[in-house]
Amino acid sequence: MITAKNIHKSYRDLHVLKGVDLEIGKGEIVSIVGKSGAGKSTLLHILGTLDLPDKGDVNINNVNANSLSKNDLAHFRNDNIGFVFQFHHLLPEFTALENVSIPGFIQKRPEKEVNTRAKELLDYLGLSDRLTHKPGQLSGGEQQRVAVARSLMNSPSVVFADEPSGNLDSASSQELHQLLFQLRDDFQQTFVIVTHNSELAKMSDRVLEMNDGLLVN
Repeated sequence: MITAKNIHKSYRDLHVLKGVDLEIGKGEIVSIVGKSGAGKSTLLHILGTLDLPDKGDVNINNVNANSLSKNDLAHFRNDNIGFVFQFHHLLPEFTALENVSIPGFIQKRPEKEVNTRAKELLDYLGLSDRLTHKPGQLSGGEQQRVAVARSLMNSPSVVFADEPSGNLDSASSQELHQLLFQLRDDFQQTFVIVTHNSELAKMSDRVLEMNDGLLVN
């Protein structure tokens, strides 16, 4: 479902990615591990089309992301890709339901349809009693589950997660890890996860290690 070939990325004189090749199939949970500065997050951002490579191609569902215009790429990203970050990036003035609904409204779907989908996701994630709560009224684990629900709003082909449990306590981290695998088992959801959490990495279908801008296994 995802193919990356010969991905290079530099920032001024710093050559961060040095020719990365990668294939990921539907329903896989793949963890990318490695030391800080190895290029993990840079690779994730390029695979997620948040950044473009200097050289190489990223194909998602047989679409070459590099060939799309800026506007078309934004639509493609919203339709096909979900994101979960270490810091949930929820909008503090909006309720859980409103935060989850945002990608659906960007897709210009009817309000009733979007609200129904958002409520279903929050209920699935055990947050049916938190629909009208704003982020400041939620625990860290609850905020991250809202972020997961938001990432799933448009039924994406893949969810990219950058240190998703990095800001959670051990109990909330374990709950989040179990949730990701439940989503894979129930919906064949694909996840690509950058993590320093060895427990999460060991649970994954595959572990890819980055070192000095290259995948070494």
